[in-house]
Amino acid sequence: MSRIQTTFANLAQQQRKALIPFITAGDPEPGLTVPLMHALVEAGADVLELGVPFSDPMADGPTIQRASERALKHHVGLHHVLDMVAEFRQRDAATPVVLMGYGNPIEAMSWEAFARRCAEVGVDGVLTVDFPPEESHEAFRHLETHGLDPIFLLAPTTREDRVERIAALARGYVYYVSLKGVTGAGHLDLSAIAEKIPQLRKHIKVPIGVGFGIRDAATALAVAKLCDGVVVGSRIVQEIENSMPDTVVSNVSTLVKELKQAVDQARGESK
Repeated sequence: MSRIQTTFANLAQQQRKALIPFITAGDPEPGLTVPLMHALVEAGADVLELGVPFSDPMADGPTIQRASERALKHHVGLHHVLDMVAEFRQRDAATPVVLMGYGNPIEAMSWEAFARRCAEVGVDGVLTVDFPPEESHEAFRHLETHGLDPIFLLAPTTREDRVERIAALARGYVYYVSLKGVTGAGHLDLSAIAEKIPQLRKHIKVPIGVGFGIRDAATALAVAKLCDGVVVGSRIVQEIENSMPDTVVSNVSTLVKELKQAVDQARGESK
C-alpha cells in the first residue's frame, strides 16, 4: 500500500479521522517550509498538502493567493518544492505528502520527469486543480507508473456520472470541496455536506476528505463526524501571514494542535 493508503487504514482501525493541513511551499520564505512541515506533523497532521506556488490560480481565495505571491517573490518553483520534500524525507519517512497545484509548471517540466522526480523525493500524491480526468490520461499514466496517487476534487455540483468516472480513477483519497466558491470562503453548510457524503460513498471507495471553509476547531469537529479527513488550508496560511518569522512555526503548531484535538473528538463517529 502507498503511504496514503497505509495512513488511512491505520486511522480507520483506530476509528479516527485524518487531519490534512495545507501550506504553500516557500511561504513566508523558503527556509521555513521544511520546519513548518515537521511542526505540522508534530502537532498531529496525518497527511500534508503542500501547495506549489502559481501566479494564476483559479480555486484559491485571496489568502492562499497572497501566500503564492510571497513564495514567488523568493522565486520558489516546482523544482524547489520537490527539493523541499526531499529534505523533509531526511527526517520523516512515514507522513504522506500530497502536492497541490496547477498544470502549467508540471507541463513545463514534463509529466514523465515530474512523476519520476516525485517518486525519487518521496511525494505520495498529486492534486492538479486544472487537470480534469477527462483530459489527463497521459498525466495519470505517468503517475501510476511511478506509484503516485492521483487526488481528485469533487464539488457540490459534480454530476453523478462524473463521480462514477472519478471513482474509477481515484487513489489515496478524494477531496470534496464543501462549498461553491474559492478557498477561504466562510459560508460552510454542514447540512449540505451531511446530505452529499452518503451520495458520494455509493461510488467512492477511497477515503473522502472535506475542505474549504473550515476555520476553527468547532467546524473541524463537525466536519470530521461526516467524512474520513478534514482539510484545513486558508486558516493555517492566515496564521502564517499574521505571524512574525520567529513565531510562525510555534503559532502554526498551536493552531494545528487545537484542530487535531477537535478532529480526534470525532473518534468512532459514524460516517
